[in-house]
Amino acid sequence: MISFMRVIATVIILLALACAAPAQQPPGVAGGTDVAARVGDRAITVGELDQRWRTTAPAEQAQALQQVYEGRRQALESIVADMLIERAAKASGMDQEKYAEAEVARRLKPVTDEQVSAFYKENQAQMQGHDLAAMSPALRRYLEDQERAAAYRALVAELKTAGARVEYVLDAPRYDVAVAADDPALGSASAPVTLVEFSDFQCPFCARVRPTLMRVKEAYGDRVRIVWKDFPLTSIHPQAFKAAEAGQCAREQGKFWEYHDRMFANQQALQPEFLKKYAADAGLAAAAFNTCLDSARHAERVKSQIGEGTGLGVSSTPSVFINGRMLSGAQPYEAFASIIDDELARAR
Repeated sequence: MISFMRVIATVIILLALACAAPAQQPPGVAGGTDVAARVGDRAITVGELDQRWRTTAPAEQAQALQQVYEGRRQALESIVADMLIERAAKASGMDQEKYAEAEVARRLKPVTDEQVSAFYKENQAQMQGHDLAAMSPALRRYLEDQERAAAYRALVAELKTAGARVEYVLDAPRYDVAVAADDPALGSASAPVTLVEFSDFQCPFCARVRPTLMRVKEAYGDRVRIVWKDFPLTSIHPQAFKAAEAGQCAREQGKFWEYHDRMFANQQALQPEFLKKYAADAGLAAAAFNTCLDSARHAERVKSQIGEGTGLGVSSTPSVFINGRMLSGAQPYEAFASIIDDELARAR
């Protein structure tokens, strides 16, 4: 059974959310206005350290700040959940632990054989040759743990609505993300929430997050705006840079999003000859597009956007900034909705 659990651990690790070039682990994060050192009568503050750190290693600093925030947010959610459950248990005249167990059990949904089989098929490449019969017990336990976690989250969410008022003051790190007037965008510039996506046409996780972003646009309508920025990871995606140039050539003709969809639908064939074919298929003026692509007219624009992303701490794709709050990877819809709802509440 231990070998099965190791396989499950491998599955979980390999189900990554983002395309990422090799990177070092970020160092610890510092902050505040305290004095870090003195040279003669000159004080060096922690704020100065952070500014120098941001200048010399922006991706490392952004990752470290995000890790600190996420750790604090998880701890905060845990404390809030404990307090809400304690209040509800006391009101019901029950022991806190027994109350939580009973309420979670009431919300649990049984894991079916069909779910186990579907999960196995979706992740068969990570099963290291083990068949469904061998993997079923471990997969079922994993899915049951996921269901239990979902039931617990549902309980806490209900208590947040019906119980004591919960007001979050802790804010996430925010970044000033510049949006040019001609950046490809869906939605109005006056929308209260702007999502700026740094993405790579050859990245499979960027393709995976696309339906999620379209679901966001459908759900929130004119309250959100989605902006595209190029961030081709050339160290692992050799066709991505030219594909980014091609997208900008399509933008010139007002057909960025149509062309964008064709490239994501054909990620295994992004060489120049295919890029030109997709342009013709999408109804672009072929001669003008081909001239634009062959001349590398937008290479500097793509490089500039890579620089923008790097300065903001982007090191993997997709990376989305929601009103300046970074969300990395092909996160589920719920992760986007949570931040968007929070931003809309702040706007009100």
